[in-house]
Amino acid sequence: MFQKVAIANRGAVAVRLISTLREMGIKSLLLCSEADLKLPYVGQADLVELLGPASPKESYLNQDRVIAAAKKLKAEAIHPGWGFLSEDAAFAEKAVAAGLVFVGPSPRFLAMMGNKVSARREMEGLGLGVAPSTGELTGTVEEKAREAGKIGFPLMIKPSGGGGGIGMIPVDGPEKLAKALGTAESQAMRGFGSSAVYAERLMVNPRHVEFQVVADGHGGARHLWERDCSVQRRRQKILEEAGAPGLARDGLSDMAGRAAGAMARLGYDHLGTVETLYDKDFGFSFLEVNPRLQVEHAVTEEVTGVDLAETQLRLAAGERADDILSGFGIGPAGGQGAGPRGHALEARVYAEDPVRFLPSPGKLKVFRPPADGPGLRVLTGYAEGSEVTPFYDPMIAQVIVSGPDRASAIGAMSRALAAFEVEGLKTNVPFLRLMMGFGPYVGGELHTGLADLLVGSEGYKARLEALKC
Repeated sequence: MFQKVAIANRGAVAVRLISTLREMGIKSLLLCSEADLKLPYVGQADLVELLGPASPKESYLNQDRVIAAAKKLKAEAIHPGWGFLSEDAAFAEKAVAAGLVFVGPSPRFLAMMGNKVSARREMEGLGLGVAPSTGELTGTVEEKAREAGKIGFPLMIKPSGGGGGIGMIPVDGPEKLAKALGTAESQAMRGFGSSAVYAERLMVNPRHVEFQVVADGHGGARHLWERDCSVQRRRQKILEEAGAPGLARDGLSDMAGRAAGAMARLGYDHLGTVETLYDKDFGFSFLEVNPRLQVEHAVTEEVTGVDLAETQLRLAAGERADDILSGFGIGPAGGQGAGPRGHALEARVYAEDPVRFLPSPGKLKVFRPPADGPGLRVLTGYAEGSEVTPFYDPMIAQVIVSGPDRASAIGAMSRALAAFEVEGLKTNVPFLRLMMGFGPYVGGELHTGLADLLVGSEGYKARLEALKC
């Protein structure tokens, strides 16, 4: 096992990784920007190295600086967290060439999964169903529009080189297609450095269900059940849970097994999340593979007892999936049990306007998250007095709760959010509190349009005001 691991990331994921490294007896080497030097978690690391100014391009996305800093601190491995360089095949190759172990999949899998078109083609060949789609759109605007229109409307224009909701433009008719293509290509270029896009048939209000896979590159690939990530704003996840309520356990188990089987046949060699859209008429349709630790990983940890960050490090050190999982009490593939144990929820707390969901940077004049306790943990990189800058993602905390069933988990989340005190900037806490009491959500009627349904409901703004938004 490693003695020193560099963390090339910030905020909640840095806190998460520092904690696991400490528990494993491994020194944490934190690489951070000037903007983050005063944040409270920085002092928790064993060693700290400055990457550069606040701008991500000059710090967390500067590959040469990141690798040089890791080498300076004599790291053996580098963990990219999520976002930033976590899915960058070129960075993984550079890290390996510099003598570092990249805590993630082999660069070839990052390249394969980084292109959504090739990933869909690969996984379809391995037996996973996909929604009707085009290949990468090429030619003139008219030619692209004609090709995209062949799959029918409504459709979604998507970037080939990345996800997270960036550059995803829904189109409900041919008259809007040319403009949508231009917008999507522009956003894709800014977000991923490539304007390449493709079109996919748009399911109206599907569920977003994903399956956590642990694979070791030796043909061993196991699943750790599913997460439902249907509650989204601007096509980005905001509230996740494990397991997926209201869906037949037999169907979920079958899809989880098929996802793990496909990753095994692929020879995949790390954590991977097989993301799907579920529609009652179409069933599960493959969406993408996220080849890294997910923001929502903690809900899987709560219902399985598996530390996914530790699992990543052990996979990177060459251990087998079965051996790792057996250490967490997960038996052979045939003896995993009937499903997740209990239920877990995660709410992402953002510094943002809870009506338009736009970032709201500023100083945290008051910042008092609920205290960790049985069935409750909070991941945050901030403290009272910290500055939430406009340079990075505005997520300021993750609130994770668990209980014996979904109703008890919702109750626990409601209490935790009610205890969350923030002043100095706007947050989405009031939105999350209202969601906990929103009839369709409580009833398990989840779909990707649920957040818009709540925001558009009668009296929404008045109820926010009553919560002192």
